[in-house]
Amino acid sequence: MRLIELSPPGRKVITGTMLFTSEDIIRFARKYDPQPFHTDPEAAKGSVFGGLCASGWHTCAGWMKTYIAYWDAEVARLEAEGLVAPKLGPSAGFKKLQWLKPVYAGDSITYSVEVVDSRPLASRPGTWLNLTANDGVNQHGEVVMRYDGTVLEFE
Repeated sequence: MRLIELSPPGRKVITGTMLFTSEDIIRFARKYDPQPFHTDPEAAKGSVFGGLCASGWHTCAGWMKTYIAYWDAEVARLEAEGLVAPKLGPSAGFKKLQWLKPVYAGDSITYSVEVVDSRPLASRPGTWLNLTANDGVNQHGEVVMRYDGTVLEFE
């Protein structure tokens, strides 16, 4: 079974929802993006964001976290039905990453993926490049991040 058969173009899959707490935002930012509006609630009040908000990289890591949990469950579901799940590998990269709205403490972001296209790699027989559209939407229905991604698939 190929990924594009499992999830044809036009089918958006919700991978999960992640709650962003103040503690999580600060913990992530201290390690990976230590700007004051991500690490210091008081300093963040005087920033362009007006309050503590998550690093864009944190919102992207949330996408990956929910995707991996979704995919693990999907592989288990397929195996339970006696089917062989697509063999997915690493990403070959991404483009058009946009952080459209701040993610504040208390926001819940629901992530999704949609396979847009798939093509075989001429340089690697038995390998396909799947193109995806990915996003995160807050509890108000606002898109907070999106990007076009890729994932390799192997025979």
